[in-house]
Amino acid sequence: MRRFLRLYEVEQRMFFRSADVFIFNLCMPVVVMFLIALIAGNKSAADNMTYLQSAFSSLICVGICCSAFMSIPIMMVDYRDKKVLKSFYCSPCSPAWLLGADTLCSAVMAAISAILVAAVAVIFFGYRMQGNALAFIGAWLLTLVSMFSIGLMIASLCRTARSMNVATSLVYFPMLLFSGATIPYELFPSGMQRIADFLPLAQGIQLMKQISIGSGIINARGIVILTVIAIVCTVISVKTFRWE
Repeated sequence: MRRFLRLYEVEQRMFFRSADVFIFNLCMPVVVMFLIALIAGNKSAADNMTYLQSAFSSLICVGICCSAFMSIPIMMVDYRDKKVLKSFYCSPCSPAWLLGADTLCSAVMAAISAILVAAVAVIFFGYRMQGNALAFIGAWLLTLVSMFSIGLMIASLCRTARSMNVATSLVYFPMLLFSGATIPYELFPSGMQRIADFLPLAQGIQLMKQISIGSGIINARGIVILTVIAIVCTVISVKTFRWE
């Protein structure tokens, strides 16, 4: 355990030094929160929901999206390409420890991103959650596990940095732009909303919105979809993963 914690400490420092992680995980969701809240925060986005309430649940997921589809696949494919994973076979640390440490680092960055967004919403714009906070955290964790499983699957299936960049771009940008994570879902025309509903991140966001406003309606379909994705993608990741 001591070795794992030491490995995690080193990897976490590297994450904090990454410009991409700092910009996209931490800065971007906070900036978008300020813009949405200042422009249309108290305006009605949907029944019993303002744009501030909508943005709160949506932007908390930006850190998950960035970590799942950029940090995890890039890190794993880069380590595989540079023979880092292979070298770990000759060290006292298991390669699985390295993967576990980096996955934990990604989860920590997603959590920090969520805390920053929540702090901005509460301190600067007076946001107050009407629903159950523990249920909201549970929905966030389910979304995180589901999205991370997709990222791990991409890292397992992609053998080269080139294929990984293509795969992550095809997943990351649609999730970020069309799931309601950055652009409010309520602004989409009905046709685009139906398309967005096919994106798993959109299901997690809708679930968190329902819980945060205390609507009493739970997106059971979203829970099932996220759970199935987490199980299926994890199994595929384990079956197809290669250390070199």
